[in-house]
Amino acid sequence: MTITLIAIGKTDNRELLTLIEEYRKRLGFYIKFNFEVIPDIKKVKNLSEKQQKEKEGELILKKVNSSDMVVLLDENGKQFTSIHFSEYLQKQMNSGIKNLVFVIGGPYGFSEGIYKRSQGKISLSKMTFSHQMVRLFFIEQLYRGFTILKNEPYHHR
Repeated sequence: MTITLIAIGKTDNRELLTLIEEYRKRLGFYIKFNFEVIPDIKKVKNLSEKQQKEKEGELILKKVNSSDMVVLLDENGKQFTSIHFSEYLQKQMNSGIKNLVFVIGGPYGFSEGIYKRSQGKISLSKMTFSHQMVRLFFIEQLYRGFTILKNEPYHHR
């Protein structure tokens, strides 16, 4: 199985980029992992929130194949402990999915088309985080999940 994380907009914080890259490398020991960044939409001042979500949704859908399982990182999604998230990952691997795609939306969330295309929603917290921080938190949780599955000491139970 391949895991792909799609995010809208680049990360411009050098320290965050360094940490994201560190966890990307670590994940490579466990699974094929892709991180795709869709550039910010230009001239958003002329767009309503709905129009911006629609444009971002179109760009996201271009990155997703019909056979992919799409899971949105959404504030109204299911919350997991790290151990339960690792069990979720194992279940997805056991199901025979070839590509599991997680999506971080833009500043206003997702279009209706993206919600319809997705097969699930996960929330990292009831708190709100910057979209740049969510990338790091999520990639770290993926890494943590795989270390839990392998019984490695990164996650202390």
